[in-house]
Order: sequence, then structure tokens, then C-alpha cells
Amino acid sequence: MENEYCHITGRVNDTICQGGGNWEIEKFLNSHLAIEDIAVVGVPDPKFVEELAAWIKLKERAAVAEKEILQCCKGKLARYKISSYIRFVAEFPQTVTGKIQKFKIREAIIVELNQEQAETA
Repeated sequence: MENEYCHITGRVNDTICQGGGNWEIEKFLNSHLAIEDIAVVGVPDPKFVEELAAWIKLKERAAVAEKEILQCCKGKLARYKISSYIRFVAEFPQTVTGKIQKFKIREAIIVELNQEQAETA
């Protein structure tokens, strides 16, 4: 096994390289009364390595604006933990067992922002 290398794929991009775990941000935002579910991912950023992007699924008949979500975070989360990109969605890409596929969310946001995906490890 000497001089052998491996390439990690899959869930490696679920961890955000911007100073904080996405679970903390998701937990905080899930406490908002209008939010049913949320997924936070990192997207490439030339200055900060990654910026945060949040896909938010609202509860049925709930209405909230991006500005209100950002205001809710201000003063309660560190600045670097506040999502730069917020998208409201009707559903998330999921596995057959119902787990959110964050890598697909990340890919969709990268395409939307016309960014290049950074190569890992």
C-alpha cells in the first residue's frame, strides 16, 4: 500500500470550507416558523474559497422573503455563516430513502451562477 493514493468522492462536498459547519446553520434556520426544510451547501468563491447557498422549502401556505430570512440571521449568526445565495424551492433532489442529495443542489447552483466546480483532494 506504499505510495498509493485515493480520491474521495461523494459527501466530501457536504462540508463547507468557510469556517463553519452547515449543520449549525441548517439547525438555526429550521427554527424559523415558515421553513419546513433547508439544505445549505458551499459554492466556489474566488475570494473566500466557498460561499454559502441555502435551498429553502417553506411550509404549506407560508410566505417569507429572502430579506426576512437574512434579517432573521443578522446578529444571531456570524457573518460568514449567513448564506450569500437563498433559493426557495418546492422540493429537494432526494435519494430513494428520502435523504437530500446536497451534491445535486451544489451542482445546480454552480450552473445557475455560471461558476466552475473546484476539484477536491
